[in-house]
Amino acid sequence: MRTSPPQRLLALAQLSNSVGDGAYYTTSALYFTQIAGLAPARVGLGLTVGWAVGSLAGVPLGRLADRRGPRGTAVLLALATGLAVASFTLVRDFLPFVLVASGYAAAQSGLAAARQALLAGLVPAGERTGLLARLQATLNAGLAVGAGLGGLALHAGSRSAYVAVFVVDAVSFVVCALLLLGLPRVPCSAECAVSAVSAAASVASVASGTEGRGRLGGVLRDRPYAVVALLNTVLLLRLPLLSLVLPLWITSRTGAPAWLVSALFVLNTAVVTLFQVRAARGVTGLDSATRVLRRSGWVMCAACAVFALSAGTSPWVATGVLVLGALLQVVAEMGQSAGSWQLSFDLAPADRVGEYQGLFGTGVTVARTLGPLLLTWLLVEWGTPGWLLLGTAMLAASYAMGPVSRHAARAGEVSRTRGLTPANVVTPR
Repeated sequence: MRTSPPQRLLALAQLSNSVGDGAYYTTSALYFTQIAGLAPARVGLGLTVGWAVGSLAGVPLGRLADRRGPRGTAVLLALATGLAVASFTLVRDFLPFVLVASGYAAAQSGLAAARQALLAGLVPAGERTGLLARLQATLNAGLAVGAGLGGLALHAGSRSAYVAVFVVDAVSFVVCALLLLGLPRVPCSAECAVSAVSAAASVASVASGTEGRGRLGGVLRDRPYAVVALLNTVLLLRLPLLSLVLPLWITSRTGAPAWLVSALFVLNTAVVTLFQVRAARGVTGLDSATRVLRRSGWVMCAACAVFALSAGTSPWVATGVLVLGALLQVVAEMGQSAGSWQLSFDLAPADRVGEYQGLFGTGVTVARTLGPLLLTWLLVEWGTPGWLLLGTAMLAASYAMGPVSRHAARAGEVSRTRGLTPANVVTPR
């Protein structure tokens, strides 16, 4: 499929900041503890607080993108993220660290929502999931390159090498902002007209005693969509597996060599880079999205069972079992990503995509906030029963996505027929 200039710019912007993020992710923990001098427990607490703030900021910043225009909002938030990353190099005490971490997480969460709203305004609905798959592949390619740069800094081990990584990450967000600035502007006048109709309809619905998705009060009143976002958060608990839980599991519960940690990371990023677009090709609507989510739930459940089998075996057997588990996990990850992307757009009102994506995106921050603590206890401390419980929970969430998303779609149709959402308004081109 040929890509349009806006799609290419979106991909380049994704590649730019993902390279910086890859370097940041591989070095930040050691920088904060070994260079900045913060205790590991305080680093964990500060990041937890920061991502908690980020999860709360996603919706209002997404709403800002809807009302003020997603392109300008995304540019400003990309610059704010770069400033926060650069500020980490000045942190020496816990309170400044928490403040900077909160600013970083809020800017990242808002940027993700604004970019989704920008994508929705520039890309036809039928092409969005395919483009998101390409962007995900680009993201993983950038992360792999950035991880290599971070590895060089880890090998050097000096303060200047670590600071250079943070500078690269900050600059990558400046480049991202410049690329986003080159995109066509999604007209604010159209958004404002739609918002005005939505507000008027909301007032009318309150006066008549009816309720629905367009009622004044924001995305949190759309309970079916909120439940879909909650179920997606359960699926996103896979996020800490590769970066935190599997390294701890490998070194404490198996006889596999420690270098396998980096090998599994490279394997994951390579598979997503090569096959995410293909995995998303058949996901074009609500039914196909829920089908791929169900299949991915079974694969993820199998991956958890395989990971559990790696404990107490010989080093070579453990290595083979872990590689098999990682392959199953990345296949499930690609399917879950494609299915959730489709649902997040299909179930959101056209005039409030940024706000709705802000809520949907809080799943990432919640998983990053609660996932490390929850999964470390569940998997590393509890062992095999914990893996089986996690796999069962993800399978249940995958199956629940079907009826819940259909209910959300029906609720949206009812609201539109009552005039509660501006689906009948033609947006100027």
